[in-house]
Amino acid sequence: MTVQVRPALEAILMVIDEPATPVDLATALDVPEPQVLDALHALRDEYANPDNPRGFELREVGGGWRVYSSPLFADAVGAFVVEGQSARLSQAALETLAVVAYRQPATRGQVSQIRGVNVDSVMKTLLNRGLVTEVGEVGGAVQYGTTTEFLERIGLGSLDDLPALAPYLPDLDDVDEAN
Repeated sequence: MTVQVRPALEAILMVIDEPATPVDLATALDVPEPQVLDALHALRDEYANPDNPRGFELREVGGGWRVYSSPLFADAVGAFVVEGQSARLSQAALETLAVVAYRQPATRGQVSQIRGVNVDSVMKTLLNRGLVTEVGEVGGAVQYGTTTEFLERIGLGSLDDLPALAPYLPDLDDVDEAN
């Protein structure tokens, strides 16, 4: 099967988050490196055409190639990013999420006792954002754990990749549900 180099490169360049070397791209496409370099230069020039401005550009950075947003639209990107700041989690939500992540499965009561405040509304926020989910029940209380979305958002492959912080949190067995 003959690969269409330019569209295949575009597809790869859209999903990478770090610059890819021409050698890596050529290997992935099973084509000669000079063919990949020719295609990269052609794409870069096509995207840079002032008669047909694009919101992105292809740059060679540090020996690799990657798609970046165009400086021509920096104001629009900046406005979007600033607007998105309101979607960030509050300090209370981050603390609650950390307790659940390190001590899951955990009930609201256990998390509330560890944090020293009621976490009902914060847990609803985390549930709505898909960062925690119900994973069981103990003594009539719902237990919560983190989701795959949580792992993806913080860039971890599994909970085993969490930094060593757990020794600073009390064991859930030591937390009294009554409080």
